[in-house]
Amino acid sequence: MSTAAMSTASAPAVVGVIGGGRMGAGIAQSFAAAGSSVTVVESGERAAAAALDRVATGIERAAERGRIGEPAADVLGRVFVVGSVDELPRACGLVVEAVPEDASLKARLLAAAERVVSPATVLASNTSSLSVTDLAAALSRPGRFLGMHFFNPVPASELIEIVVAPETGEETLRLALDWTRALGKKDVVVKDSPGFASSRLGVTLGLEAIRMVEEGVAEPEAIDDAMSLGYRHPMGPLRLTDLVGLDVRLAIAEHLHATLGERFAPPRLLRDKVARGELGRKTGRGFYAWP
Repeated sequence: MSTAAMSTASAPAVVGVIGGGRMGAGIAQSFAAAGSSVTVVESGERAAAAALDRVATGIERAAERGRIGEPAADVLGRVFVVGSVDELPRACGLVVEAVPEDASLKARLLAAAERVVSPATVLASNTSSLSVTDLAAALSRPGRFLGMHFFNPVPASELIEIVVAPETGEETLRLALDWTRALGKKDVVVKDSPGFASSRLGVTLGLEAIRMVEEGVAEPEAIDDAMSLGYRHPMGPLRLTDLVGLDVRLAIAEHLHATLGERFAPPRLLRDKVARGELGRKTGRGFYAWP
């Protein structure tokens, strides 16, 4: 199923985002630009300040590019940062969890949020590979839960992958589709399965590209150019791996290896780069050097 970007659907009046990293900040920016009041949960003063700065920087850049229809200060004025899930507004229509790919951490935070918000609130995980069904098992109201997998950078990406678990209610899915349209994005709806559609295919391509570098088949630039020029991919798999984060790629590959078998076994080169702290753009070096 896909939807047109133009729609009369409206975003939730109040949104919560658990996690203020790159993905969480992008999700918060997108909903704030769509008119929502957004509360971001990020513990610790420095981390909270960094989260707000990420959102502010994103909004300012969007304003400079003419992508928002009101002053940046007005959009940022709808964003608030709190230090605990317990401080989420009860009136949230939607709470999106966007913390690292750790199933126990995600389940714990989602369950904590469920205890704070209204029974009508929809809870969503931004997981890119973990079982939405397993996460739902930690909740008292699994019918109000699903996966909303956003893509980096969230404000510019056109896609949200909607992941439906067996207990996800029809009304929950309908709301998620409406909110996707309200953000000016398109949806793909998939049943819960390891890696869903996007990560399963994307990681397959990325891992094979890493093996090619490992085997000396070609340099990263050549492999990336082969896909971007030959197949019209917006960027090659190795540059994309740098943007996503090699540590994130490794975590997803390990999960898919455990659930789907040897074809997802992480290459030694990927493990070695992560061990050396070469995680991509966020550390300044991955398969490329970043300023």
